[in-house]
Amino acid sequence: MSLPLDHVVVLVRDLEQTIADYTALGFTVQRGGTHTDGFTHNALIGFADGSYLELIAFLSPKPDHRWGAFAAQGHQGFVDFALLPPSVAEVVARVNAGGVAYQGPLDGGRTRPDGEMLRWQIGTPPDSGLPFLCGDLTPRALRVREGEIRQHANGVTGVASLTVVVRDLAASVRRYRTLLCVEQATTLHAAGLGLKQALLPLGTVDSGGAGPTTLLLVSPGPGLHHPAAATLHHALSTRGEGLLGLTLSGPAEVALPRQRTQGAAIDIVGG
Repeated sequence: MSLPLDHVVVLVRDLEQTIADYTALGFTVQRGGTHTDGFTHNALIGFADGSYLELIAFLSPKPDHRWGAFAAQGHQGFVDFALLPPSVAEVVARVNAGGVAYQGPLDGGRTRPDGEMLRWQIGTPPDSGLPFLCGDLTPRALRVREGEIRQHANGVTGVASLTVVVRDLAASVRRYRTLLCVEQATTLHAAGLGLKQALLPLGTVDSGGAGPTTLLLVSPGPGLHHPAAATLHHALSTRGEGLLGLTLSGPAEVALPRQRTQGAAIDIVGG
């Protein structure tokens, strides 16, 4: 079975303003606390399917941090996403044997506002075209709270799909198949749009959400005259490979205003 989505990371400059903005959009936002390195703090938006959005801001510069360069450039928006492995060490060993060079396990943690200390391990990928791994050492329910806090006024229940831009679609599909331990992907050519795409399944942490999450890999085809291809080329030239967009499952279709999402392209799609 494919690895499930753990969380999506949105880098922001002002965490307090971001909490206010996402609350105004109908999300239930919970304060996460400060990470053990003291350089970042966060807030979380948990969903019924067990995944969550992490809204993260730097308290002080840290250039060698995984997202430090983005922060130094003043970037706001998506910077990463994480998968939830049964064991970080086991998945790192498996994918390394398959030719995908992850590193880890590396220790991480965070202190919640109530003083509860959380501990986890991560596995880091060779580049930004792949997600990192996040596996709990303390109970996951301490990190990803359960119950009413996963309910939202806007009716969102979970993550429907992630769109990741990559340079070489065929090579990326091979790497993701190794990481996710899936036998095949559905590859599509979007005629007239100048892009290529592949669909892969992600697992679901909890069964109470809207259903499985789809991972959509996209890469530009030949010809910059297609607007979609031009958008992908721009993303690759300015930020490199990585998460481009997110759709959430909800009661109706709506594109959230980017001035409120801190630059993150988030759509709600009706179920």
